[in-house]
Amino acid sequence: MEFQANEGKKLAITIDGVEYLRIPVKTHVVMREDDLAEVVDKYTKDIRQEGDIIFCSEKIVAITQGRSFHINDIHPSWLAKFLVKFVYKSPYGIGLGSPYTMQLAIEDVGLPRIFLGCLAALVTKPFGVRGAFYKVCGPRAYAIDGPCEYTLPPYNQYAKMAPKNPDKVARQMKEKLGNEFIVLDANDLNVDILGKSSKSLNDNFLKALFKDNPLGQSSQQTPIAIVRKA
Repeated sequence: MEFQANEGKKLAITIDGVEYLRIPVKTHVVMREDDLAEVVDKYTKDIRQEGDIIFCSEKIVAITQGRSFHINDIHPSWLAKFLVKFVYKSPYGIGLGSPYTMQLAIEDVGLPRIFLGCLAALVTKPFGVRGAFYKVCGPRAYAIDGPCEYTLPPYNQYAKMAPKNPDKVARQMKEKLGNEFIVLDANDLNVDILGKSSKSLNDNFLKALFKDNPLGQSSQQTPIAIVRKA
């Protein structure tokens, strides 16, 4: 079977002298009513082999958990509108740079940590340091994202929280599918491993596999990848 990379991306990557394929798997537009295991199994069953690692975008995990919301259903408080001023706006996604996503962060991460993150950003900003807010608030805050013009519809009108219990999700998916399973949050700037099916899997290795973001950010519609040695 011949595999093809997403446009502008590479299918293979070499790590420590070993070449790995990152096979993008196209799906339908995943919605809240979808079952994650059924989706992943449906689109990978004819491709995956023993020893493969299945990588899954945290976005579809969160969506199938009911943690994605239309912006009309999110009502930012005055506090969310104020706190958003302290967040660095990245060109790779809204993050918490929107009152809608900040409101989700307040609800999911909690006000104490959000306040600490804002304080860290306030102290470090004069020194040209970026990202202190997210370092303090942690990966759950970093994984929150909102509508962008390049986001695949209908999610260009949605904001979402981080997936809940991603390690547990990864373990359950491994039990059902038989392959190691990774929940990741990746863009052209950064890669975070939110959940993995086995503790023995090395985070630095997993991040290195996706450092060039082979799944893309917008219309690729490939939220799943199968990784295997070339």
